[in-house]
Amino acid sequence: MGVMIVAGTVALVVVLVQRAGRGGGAPLPPMSLDLPAGSRILGIAAAEGRFAVLVQRPDGDRIVFLDAKTGRPVGEVIPGASVPVR
Repeated sequence: MGVMIVAGTVALVVVLVQRAGRGGGAPLPPMSLDLPAGSRILGIAAAEGRFAVLVQRPDGDRIVFLDAKTGRPVGEVIPGASVPVR
């Protein structure tokens, strides 16, 4: 009986590890940012089908938002830039 409990536990752990290693979805499309020379990517975060990429550029830092399905830029934020209030 003890052998069956150990064998069942080992089988359960093997199945869980195999399922966790599959990744969980389709691979991401190749993404390309047209950045000027001297630019560096400082960080990346993902949320709600988009990626936010923090970019350090010679003309100032930016946060570029990319669509996770297409890899295309969908928006940009320039920290510290003034925006006219309407």
